[in-house]
Formats: sequence, C-alpha cells, structure tokens
Amino acid sequence: MILARYLLAAVCARLADEGARVAIVLLALERADDAALGGLLVAALMVPHVLAAPLVGAAADRIRRRRLLYTTAFLWYGVSLAAAATLIGTSSWAAALILAVAGCLSPLLLGGLSSLLGELAPGNRARAFSLDAGTYGTAGIAGPAVAAVLAGWAGAGWALAGLGGFVVAGAALFLTLPLRGRSAPEAQPVRPIAGLMVFVRRPRLAAVTAASTFQLLGFGAMPLAAASIAAQAHRPALTGLLVSASACGGLFGSVICTRIPVVHRRPELVVLLCTAAMTVPFALAVVGWQAVLFAVAGVFSGVASVAVFTTRDREAPPGLRTQVFTLGAGFKVTAAAAGAAAGGLLASGDPAVLLIAIAACQLLGAATGGLLLIRPSASRSLTGAAQRSSS
Repeated sequence: MILARYLLAAVCARLADEGARVAIVLLALERADDAALGGLLVAALMVPHVLAAPLVGAAADRIRRRRLLYTTAFLWYGVSLAAAATLIGTSSWAAALILAVAGCLSPLLLGGLSSLLGELAPGNRARAFSLDAGTYGTAGIAGPAVAAVLAGWAGAGWALAGLGGFVVAGAALFLTLPLRGRSAPEAQPVRPIAGLMVFVRRPRLAAVTAASTFQLLGFGAMPLAAASIAAQAHRPALTGLLVSASACGGLFGSVICTRIPVVHRRPELVVLLCTAAMTVPFALAVVGWQAVLFAVAGVFSGVASVAVFTTRDREAPPGLRTQVFTLGAGFKVTAAAAGAAAGGLLASGDPAVLLIAIAACQLLGAATGGLLLIRPSASRSLTGAAQRSSS
C-alpha cells in the first residue's frame, strides 16, 4: 500500500509536469496567438529545474522536516499552474516569474521523489524503481493527452488549472507516506557542490549519467523527428502516433524490469548496452516502419531508466542521496531541452538527418559511458572519494 500511494503521488506530479508544457503553449496560442510566448513560458518552467537541482537536492538531504519541504513543493507547483492559467495573456511576465519559482522546486517532484524509495520500499527496491520508472512513461503518455482533452473541452486555461489540481492531489497522497523526520545531529549546512563531486569520483555513476544524458539529448529531438516524418508523409496525426509509440515502449520496458533480475545486478552495464542498442532502431527508421522502431527504442529506454535509478540508489552516499537523484534528473532535463532546440534547427529538412543524429547520440552516449567506466584511476579513488563526499 505504501508503494501504491507513492506511485499515485508521483504520477500526479509527473503527469502535470508533462501536460503543463502542452497546456502552456495551447494557452499562449489561444489568448495571444503567439507560439513564441508559449515557448518562453515553457522555458521559464524548465530551465530553473536544471539550475536549482543542486541546491534543492542538498537542502532535502539536510533539512529535518522533509515532509514539509516536499509538500510545499507539491502545493507550490500546483498553485503556480493554476495562477499561470489566469495570468498568461494578460500579465505574462508575472506568469513567467511564478512558473520560474515552480521550476526551482520541481526537481523534488522528479529525482527527489525517486530518492525516497530506498526508505519507503527498503525490502523491494528493484520492483520499486522499475515501477517508478514506469510513472515517467505513464506521465509521458497521459500528460499531453489530458492537457489536450481538457483544452478541447473547457479551454487551455482550465486545462492548465486542472493539471495543477493533479499536483495538489499528489500532495494529499504524499502526506500519507511514512516519511521519517531527521534528528538534530543530521541537520548540517547545505553543500551543493558535494553532490556534483560524487558524479566526478564514482565511475559507475559517471558512466550511467553520461550515457543517459546523451540518450536524452537524442530523445529530446525525437518529437521533432516525428513531426518531420509526418510532414513528409502528409499525415499530421502520425506525429502523435510516433511519440506515443515511444512512450508506450518505455512504459513496457520499465515494467518488465520487475521480471529481469540482471537489470539490477549489473545496472551500469545494462545502461550502456541499452543505449548502444537504441542506435539500431533509430538508424533503421530512416527506411521505414517508424512506429514499430520508435516503440523498440522506447523499450530499451525504459529498461535503461530503471538501471539508471538502480545505479544512483547504490552509488549515492547516504548524506547526499537526494542531491545525486536531483542532479541526475537535471542533467537529463538539460540534455532533452538542448536536443529539442537542436532538433528544431534540423526539423525543416530531411527527417533522415534527424534520425541519424538521434542514433549517433545513442552511440556516443554508450561510448562515453564505457570510457568513464574503465578509466584507470577510477577503482583506486572510489573508496576515498566516497568518504570525502559523505564527510
């Protein structure tokens, strides 16, 4: 029951995060007929996530009243979406400011929540992380769909406000979780740089982070590749089909990890192998069968995500656990945003160029991760680094 409540709370938050990006753009178009405004507002929500991840992660690792911190993040995010729904088009600068503050707290609703699973499900971490990875796939499928349906039924403003309601519901579910407080001796000064040094000094963590970052760099451009394929085929609806195929594959891949023990035995190798394997479906998609191949790539992505969570869980020192999870998520969000920006520059040309670029990102990620995993000094520095990072 504890895990079920956690998963529902996580889905509520992550569904709203995915759907808000769609609803914000739709609202900017509806009220201001300005897609660029929508892009700027989405950036206001996403960019602070990357910048604030080290600080909020460090605070979550040191603060005594974690329940209050996480609940505040849930409620502010939900209220911010509702407030933005009333301000976009009339006081868009104020909406941008509110969304930026929400973006500063959102790392707690992504990587921060995942970091709690070691405590909430200590006896079954493998299953817990597999299902948690599945919440991202569920949110990726349902979030944009909910936003689109609500916008079509009641308008984009109500869609954004409704997504805020999902986050508030997530806060209520989070409050039911048995999250212990910290005693006074554990409350220490916040050190944002300490989490980053863990990534530098621990080879397994560095390897999976590099691989997954390059993977998301490619995946960030995938919706644009889908749109380019659809435009070339004169089938606009194909864009949604291809993106949904990938998301469904990711959900399936994360769920089947509950039945594949090897994913949790050597997770760093699983990440590298899955990242390398994703090169194949994207390269073959140049020829055809894009929906099937995008789904296959999604399956590998889902398995890799579970393995990334497992590696973070094992490699993060106890005193820096949340920092490691929020920073890891921040790297991936940054890479996805950069991939989307780069993809936008290439989307007007031949979709084959984008597909090959996405495939190349996967291959580069696997190669970079492999080099970091076998670097000569890694094994000698691992023990000392762990002690220095957690001291």
